Amino acid sequence: MTKQSFAVHSTSNSLSHHLHLTAGKITHTACASYNTHLRQLTKHENYQQCLTVYRQMLRSNATPNAFTFPVVLKSCAVLSLPISGTQIHSHVIKSGCQSEPFIQTGLISLYGKCGLIEDARQLFDESPHSQNLTVCYNALVSGYIRNNQFLNGCELFARMQFNGVRIDAVTLLGLIPGCNDPRRLKLGESLHGFAAKLGLDNDLRVANCLLTMYIRCGSKELTRKFFDCMPIKELATWNAMISGYAQNGYATEALDLYQEFELMGLDPNPITLVGVLSSCAHIGAQKFGIDIEKKIQNSSFKHNIFLNNALINMYARCGNLAKAQEIFDSMIEKNLVSWTAIIGGYGMHGEGETAVHLFNEMLRANIRPDGPVFVSVLSACSHAGLTDTGLHYFDLMKMKYGLKPGPEHYSCVVDLLGRAGRLDDAQMIIKSMPMEPDGAVWGALLGACKIHKNVDLAEYAFDRVIKLEPTNIGYYVLLSNLYTEVNNMEEFAGMWRLSHVYKAD
Repeated sequence: MTKQSFAVHSTSNSLSHHLHLTAGKITHTACASYNTHLRQLTKHENYQQCLTVYRQMLRSNATPNAFTFPVVLKSCAVLSLPISGTQIHSHVIKSGCQSEPFIQTGLISLYGKCGLIEDARQLFDESPHSQNLTVCYNALVSGYIRNNQFLNGCELFARMQFNGVRIDAVTLLGLIPGCNDPRRLKLGESLHGFAAKLGLDNDLRVANCLLTMYIRCGSKELTRKFFDCMPIKELATWNAMISGYAQNGYATEALDLYQEFELMGLDPNPITLVGVLSSCAHIGAQKFGIDIEKKIQNSSFKHNIFLNNALINMYARCGNLAKAQEIFDSMIEKNLVSWTAIIGGYGMHGEGETAVHLFNEMLRANIRPDGPVFVSVLSACSHAGLTDTGLHYFDLMKMKYGLKPGPEHYSCVVDLLGRAGRLDDAQMIIKSMPMEPDGAVWGALLGACKIHKNVDLAEYAFDRVIKLEPTNIGYYVLLSNLYTEVNNMEEFAGMWRLSHVYKAD
């Protein structure tokens, strides 16, 4: 090689090396820029847009890295997109980042939130590194609880303790919701004791979670005692109490607590007021609800869709359908809950034809119906005597929308047929149910038998409903009244005595 050719060759190699380094820097800069954009999108809960930008990133040849994947995996988890999530998992493997703790956590959390808990466990078991990390345990514990596998969640929690893995507030936030059942109250109390031992009960997130657990277990006294003993109460604490009371039928207590809240000079947020309005709806406290509406109108969240839905529900349940309709019509944005509230309101007050009209209008607006709205429209048809229309909707639910009717839908159809005097058809519907009929189904048949004075079938329905709900006085009263109407005073006397035994209990 001549000196001249050597010089050219050396220059060429140097230039190639320089271009390679420059390209690497450009790619790195582009990746960092995309990562910043993706983080901002998720921060503002624009999860769908985050995934769109991620796809643009791939098309631009910018290489995702360990800072990219946790963000996009979270977006898939929130949107419940298992297919997109598994595709991103393959990108993770290709990049060689799978051992990064926050990526492992993101993958386990994704599979747990998408109902693929076995895949989450397999991923955990196949990574020895994960089995020493609190964040990975936390994601899997939370996934088990979310997928109603409480025992597996408890087993993993015990394994954490056995292996000396650090337990933190997030661990308990994942496990405590598994005790939101009266049968697990003692376990919940044990977790409370464990949290206190570690000093984690002072973490407001854990304290609020414990409050929710106690109230959902129906332990009103324990909840209030714990709440009163809390040295610091933030807005989320008050919201947990008010919403907990509202969701568990303690409407009066919720409104009393809200008045305490106001006396403290605290400012509510939409979550607070949704709980209050729900309680107003439950006990018909329209005057209280009107005051809340005034507060909403003077606030920055007067167009909040959840609050407007709660106002529609409150006014509708209180019988003020004109006001409910006014709010519904004024809404800039309506969702399925908005339609369900207004349809249910008309239905419960006997205006079935209006409810049906609104339901058809909702379908024309391309709002896809779900189970609850079908309950509302079926109930409306039942109360208005629109038998054929109701049966058409029941078929539509299954055939067109692929929804599986639950016991609540079957009880509406039994009531629909029963009110129309089609008691044999009502029996056939019950026999065709793919699940065991519950008390509401047999109660609907019993009510229909009372209307049409069918004593034999009423006794048959009563025998079944009373096995399911032996202390429900309403069923005893229904059969007693039927005996009175057919002048069977001997049976009436026996039923009257039996009902008073349970009433005394």
